[in-house]
Amino acid sequence: MDPIVENKTLPKNELIIRMERNNKMFQRLSQKLNSYTCEPKCQSGFEQFNELKQEFRTFAKHQKQLMGQIQQKKNGISDPLASDIRMHLKRFNQLESAIAEYLLERNLCL
Repeated sequence: MDPIVENKTLPKNELIIRMERNNKMFQRLSQKLNSYTCEPKCQSGFEQFNELKQEFRTFAKHQKQLMGQIQQKKNGISDPLASDIRMHLKRFNQLESAIAEYLLERNLCL
């Protein structure tokens, strides 16, 4: 994904496709987290679960803001917006890792 954000201006459609793909994955992760199979069974699990839910809300809000900014641009994406998108993609990867860690630790609390 790095080559996309290295250009001075980026094609609008390409970024929208990547953001939508991340949004679909985000929705799947959110459904997984909210399923009964992922319910916490111990105190640390509940704390971690609540932190993840807060991170999901923050991520969704930021995703919506970025999509709005991308759609407002007509000729491409500028460097500052590309930097925001790069940080957002990193946050998505961190959120995926946090969910994986939560699922592993949840199994240990059984």
